[in-house]
Amino acid sequence: MDIPKAMDTLKAILVDLGIPVESVHKDTLLCKDLQLDSTETVEISLGLKRQLGVNVKLEAREDMTLAQVCNLIEAAVSAGPKNVA
Repeated sequence: MDIPKAMDTLKAILVDLGIPVESVHKDTLLCKDLQLDSTETVEISLGLKRQLGVNVKLEAREDMTLAQVCNLIEAAVSAGPKNVA
């Protein structure tokens, strides 16, 4: 899987959560910019698991950019069926 596909999947999940597509960029921070709470970050993790088959744990207390999340997705895909923190 490549980063653009991971970003497209992540964008689709965020739009499903009600985030305006124009707010979704690679440098967007999950908590500071999108105001996501812990429940929403769990929803993102579950969406990634359902759509891509990867386990990516997103911690609400650690703000990440969407590009960083995509890097975690890439690492999870490369690692196979293991969990990536």
